[in-house]
Amino acid sequence: VQLQASGGGLVQAGGSLILSCTASGRTFSTYDMGWFRQAPGKEREFVAAVSWSGGITWYADSVKGRFTISRVNAKNAVYLQMNSLKPEDTAVYYCAVTPGRGSSYSYEYNYWGQGTQVTVSS
Repeated sequence: VQLQASGGGLVQAGGSLILSCTASGRTFSTYDMGWFRQAPGKEREFVAAVSWSGGITWYADSVKGRFTISRVNAKNAVYLQMNSLKPEDTAVYYCAVTPGRGSSYSYEYNYWGQGTQVTVSS
């Protein structure tokens, strides 16, 4: 089972990026999925999560209104649209799968992608 995150890069403050996460080895269409991020010297933190159907989403307060999580189960993929990026959004972004309800706690996720770097310059 592999989760492959992509789409990171260097962007100026105020810009946008779309992160993608595709799963291989099995389908995750019946599982909630999430995005987390980790900045240098900081703990991994929750960014957003989406229910298995895509109908319910959760966001960290720091990204609410700027980021949008979505999924396409036919492609076994989850996305994170990031707008109005700020330097404090700089981090490695990870996608993950949880067997339970979409959660903001990383320990409730049991499959993780390798991460993609997002750097926002001021």
